[in-house]
This record gives sequence, structure tokens and C-alpha cells, in this order.
Amino acid sequence: MLSFPRRLLPLLALALAACDQQPRFTAAEPGEALSAGAASVRQYDHNAFSMPAANLAPSRRLDFAVGNSFFRNPWVVAPATTTARDGLGPLFNTNACQNCHIKDGRGHPPAPDAASAASLLVRLSLPHDAAQPELIERLGVIPEPTYGSQLQDMANPGVAAEGKVRLSYRSLPVRFADGTLVELRQPELQISQLGYGDMHPDTRFSVRVAPPMIGLGLLEAIAEADILANADPIDADGDGISGRPNRVWDRVQQRSVLGRFGWKAGQPNLNQQNAEAFANDMGLTSSLVDQDNCTAAQADCRAAPHGGAPEVSDSILASVLFYSRNLGVPARRDVDSPAVLAGKNLFHQAGCQQCHTPSFTTAAAAAEPELAGQSIRPYSDLLLHDMGEGLADGREEFLATGREWRTAPLWGIGLTQTVNGHSQFLHDGRARNLLEAILWHGGEAEAAKQQVLTFDAEQRAALLAFLNSL
Repeated sequence: MLSFPRRLLPLLALALAACDQQPRFTAAEPGEALSAGAASVRQYDHNAFSMPAANLAPSRRLDFAVGNSFFRNPWVVAPATTTARDGLGPLFNTNACQNCHIKDGRGHPPAPDAASAASLLVRLSLPHDAAQPELIERLGVIPEPTYGSQLQDMANPGVAAEGKVRLSYRSLPVRFADGTLVELRQPELQISQLGYGDMHPDTRFSVRVAPPMIGLGLLEAIAEADILANADPIDADGDGISGRPNRVWDRVQQRSVLGRFGWKAGQPNLNQQNAEAFANDMGLTSSLVDQDNCTAAQADCRAAPHGGAPEVSDSILASVLFYSRNLGVPARRDVDSPAVLAGKNLFHQAGCQQCHTPSFTTAAAAAEPELAGQSIRPYSDLLLHDMGEGLADGREEFLATGREWRTAPLWGIGLTQTVNGHSQFLHDGRARNLLEAILWHGGEAEAAKQQVLTFDAEQRAALLAFLNSL
């Protein structure tokens, strides 16, 4: 064991502290550019999020194309001659998956004059009630009695839509230490033209844009134990970060399991995520969700013709599952750039990696062989974190509180403008760029945000260069 004279210990402590401020990344790590391992694609144009995983065998790309057709093409009202794609509605938000996940990418808030909210929706529920534990265990929420758990702003002929959604914004100024002023925008929700009367006065609302589809199969392939290894629900290490798992209902297993998908990790796997989206976003039943989302107060909805039982066959559901599992993640750009490396150091200096976990290795027993054993870099721990009052929606979902959100994966984020023609981020699209998204962080991320607020213009540019390289 090494020993030092007592008078040298303060000097040693200062030296170690100084070392902590030194750049820890002076070159790209081996394989760092391949965000999805062998599944990474080298496509950087407007189709960057729509490519099959690079390691998907040619013989399986036909299956990918079939799933893509059901994801991309619109469904129609029943009865119709297009029997494989009928059954839309009676209440719905869109008629095709691609309308929300635009080019398999990110949705956005509606323009002020938009006819519908398109790639944005509003979730509804009442506060959790201890007297209804089974309902909360199975649904995760207590639905609003008249409108259910999601507002549908479109409807088939003869059926009233549930309402119209609009967003307005008020300014919220934030200033950096160097005096630079950023005007954040705080969204304010307006729901008008309610089709079925007033909502319950205690209704909670959560505005959400559609997230990107890339790399979902790889996230599903991460071993549960590897996700739980990063959980620290009581902040036992005292670092201020207390990520915790959501536990959600698995319709097939009929039990609560780890949640992975959705803004609050409210879905356990991709197949159920897809089935719930078919049901809630398009009014399409499946063997997993076999009832239209019409409440007892919506008689016209309940009486409307349907497209068969189920409307989405098991084979179509399986095709969409294969497609959504095998969308590739673009490889990173400029990983050796001095600005990107400087930004990576600042990302770690601020502590962002404590929630945006850089890397995992997927399990050997993945659902598809191409997903197994991949070294991936999603920059997410898939856990819930308290993000502060500024981002809170006040709406509980299974174990998630009204202030908690799942850490959003960052891979591909720098291509959002290229693919989707906008750079609006966070669960409701309020942030108009990545810097605004950072400045909305609070709660467990407050310390990281405060660190970023000390960055000067050159450091901010480096941090953004790193994020845009992902």
C-alpha cells in the first residue's frame, strides 16, 4: 500500500480534482460510430430512418417490405373492398402509422391552422384511486369516463369526433452565465368542440408527439437485468439520480413486467406497443386489443360497422412487428472531429450520461438473430426519472408519476431536421432545438442543466456538435 506524508495529502487531492476536469475522450472509442452494431446503416438523407438493419439477410428483406406496406399505407372505413385494410375508426387520430411517425421519425405539434393534430395526441385519465388497484394494474391509468384514455380528434362519417386540439405558447426566458438569453416556449393546451359533453373536472392531460421508430428491436433485446442494473430508486449512491423501472401489464403473459416503450415506459414490448397504437390511434382491433375504443357514452361509435374480428389480423400484426423490430439506426458522423470530442467531454462533465446511458450489449436470446449480441449505443437507460415541474404532465401511468419520464434514446437525433424537416423535441415538441430541450431539464437533471448554463458559446457549440453526431 502506498502512503503519503500528511502535509502532501491536500496537494494530492487538488491534483486529483484537476485530473477530473481533464478531457477523458481524446479519440473516438473503438466501434463508436456503429450506434447499432452490425445493424447500423450508412444512410444520412431523408430516408435515414426508413432503412432495414444492415445485417438483415436479403431473404428477410421481403418480410421487412411487407411490414413497411402495412405501416405506410392508409386504412379505410368498413365495409370496403379493401378487406385487408378496412375497419378504420369509428374514432381515430390518423389513418396510417406513417402519418404520425413521419418517415419513421419524429412527430411534431400542429400548426395553428391545422385541420387535425396529425402526429400529436392527447392522453387522458383521472388521478389514481387506491380503491381501483386492479384497473390501475391492468390499464396503468383510470380512463376519463366519457372520452377514455386518449382523445381522438377524427371520426368516420356519422360519428362525432371527440374534440379539436390546439396548442398555444407563452415565453419563458432562461439566461446563460455569459448573458446569452434563450426564450423557451411553455405549451398551453386547448381542447374545443367536445363531441360528447364535458370532461370530468379532475381529468389529467398529457400532450405527446410520436417518437422515432429506429432501433426499437435492439432496445427490446436488452436483457432486463442490464436495465435494472442502472436503477437506483432510492438514490443509494447519493448522486441525485434515482432512475427506476416502470412495471406494466403484459396482455399475453397476464402479469406485470418491465416497461420499455412509450414516453413513460408504459408498454412492455413492441408487439403490444403496436397493437395499442392500432387500437388507440386508428381504432383498429387485434387479437391483443379486441374492442374498439368507444365508451358507453358514445352510442354512434359503438353501433358503427367494423372491419371484422379482428380488423388487424395476426399475420399483419406480425408483419408490422418484424418491420418495427428491424428498422436500422444510422451510423454516427464525425466521431473523431475535435468539436465532437470536446462536446462528448462536456456531455460527461455535465453528468448527462447518468441517465442517457451510452451503451449496452443486447442479449444472445433476442427475438431475431440480427438483434442478438450487438454492441449498441442508444444513450438511454430506459428508466423513469423525475424531470421536474417544468416538464410534468401530472398524469400517472402504471408506476410513473406525473413528473417522471423515460429517458429518451438519443441515437439518430442529429438527423431529425434532415428526415422530418423540423427540430422539435421532448414529449410534446415544445423544444425547437436541442439547446432548448436541454434547458427544459429539471428534477434529477437540474444539476446537469445548471452545469450547461455555465458553458460559453464555444462550449455550447461543441456540445451540440456531439449531440448532432449521434
